[in-house]
Amino acid sequence: MIFYFSATGNTLWAAKVLAVSTSDRLVNISDALQGDCNFHLSAGERIGFAFPVHGWRPPIIVRDFIRYRMRILLDTNDTLNDHYTYALCTAGDDIGETMRLLEDDLATKGLTPQAECSLIMPESYVGLPFMDVDKPEVERQKKLEATKLLATFTQIVKERQTDCSHLVLGNWPRINTRLLGGFFLRHLVTDKLFRVDSSRCVKCGICADVCPVADIVGGLGYEPQWRHNDSCLTCFSCYHHCPHHAIEYGNHTLRKGQYFFNRNKL
Repeated sequence: MIFYFSATGNTLWAAKVLAVSTSDRLVNISDALQGDCNFHLSAGERIGFAFPVHGWRPPIIVRDFIRYRMRILLDTNDTLNDHYTYALCTAGDDIGETMRLLEDDLATKGLTPQAECSLIMPESYVGLPFMDVDKPEVERQKKLEATKLLATFTQIVKERQTDCSHLVLGNWPRINTRLLGGFFLRHLVTDKLFRVDSSRCVKCGICADVCPVADIVGGLGYEPQWRHNDSCLTCFSCYHHCPHHAIEYGNHTLRKGQYFFNRNKL
């Protein structure tokens, strides 16, 4: 079983590749949170987690799901030690202490990842003045290298190899996660800066459809309105998927590019 969260599609692509190769079931965390979050594992079934890095940390939705909602149900005489556990994250640059935080979260449920991997994928975070999407050539090269590493990691998972780690921590993992990541969490994870340019919006409803936390009131025939209920992850899925670039994040995204995963551009 692969529990995944994805916003702009990088993680969804990786999770699907893993699922096809391993025949493991895919579970969308956003969808799962609408139910009871009880998951029955068959004998020996693998447990995988796949998610993007948000501010050098696992996304809030992933951490809350693991700690407070997810409940693993096992067959009689089965134990968690019988289930190979692994984790994969996607990031535009480096991941800091993301996996260490995930390990702490999983430990609350008695789980320990036996293999971990970070895929460097095209950049999608555009919420700060100095951050933008990658140039086409950089995007292409990142996807090429990620495809190769994913194939290697998929084989590791299939063979249930242990003590395997392919992580890009960066030069200052502690500072990035604890200092900068804390700043992100306190000040930049918000929907208050999102706005729509009415002159560009065609009321297609795509932004509301792609929001992974249903934070946008809208749909076909309506301009989007954000709920301001603290559910927003600032994943920028609404911004990137808007076909007419009608959504902005304050002035931080003016004249910046858009990106979401397109399998045809691999």
